[in-house]
Amino acid sequence: MPTVEDMTRDQADYRIGPLDKLTVNVFGVPDLTTNGQVDGAGNLAMPLIGQIKAIGETPNSLSAKIAAALDQRYVRNPQVSVTVTEAVSAMVTVEGSVVKPGQYAVVGRTTLLRMIAASGGPSDFARLSEAVVFRTVNGQKMVARFNIKDIRGARTPDPEIYGNDVIVIGNNPGRQLFKDIISIAPVLGIFYQIAR
Repeated sequence: MPTVEDMTRDQADYRIGPLDKLTVNVFGVPDLTTNGQVDGAGNLAMPLIGQIKAIGETPNSLSAKIAAALDQRYVRNPQVSVTVTEAVSAMVTVEGSVVKPGQYAVVGRTTLLRMIAASGGPSDFARLSEAVVFRTVNGQKMVARFNIKDIRGARTPDPEIYGNDVIVIGNNPGRQLFKDIISIAPVLGIFYQIAR
């Protein structure tokens, strides 16, 4: 379980992107507290100061930028904090044999096991020895294979997952076939022909 310090450190390293949702608090000035979304061009709308460029900033650097803009004309020595409430720009796709395949937002650091848990965990037919992560690094497509059982058993480390990664959990066709056979064999002790 990540500690508060881990989550704060992860937020501090995160680079804000388009469509991310942010909360901006100005200490002592509740009217300036903002829950907003970065627009497609990378700007955040703030009371009094209008549009401010947020894309590529960390929460701490954006806090300093907003504080500087407010300090020029509106609030003396403002104390500003920025929190990323939803990182829409950093999405991970989880597909294959998981309960809820789809895209999941990533804020700060996360791992393969955490992303599989976010997708509802492996399905009944998952092949836990075949977790594949696709990643693009400097324009190069990369792939790595992991064994979930080994990670859970602490025999191998839980790899870090980054925005835009694609995770695919393999399917175990043998388990699927066995369940299908059980479902079509309603009476015990009677043999049925299996059509292929």
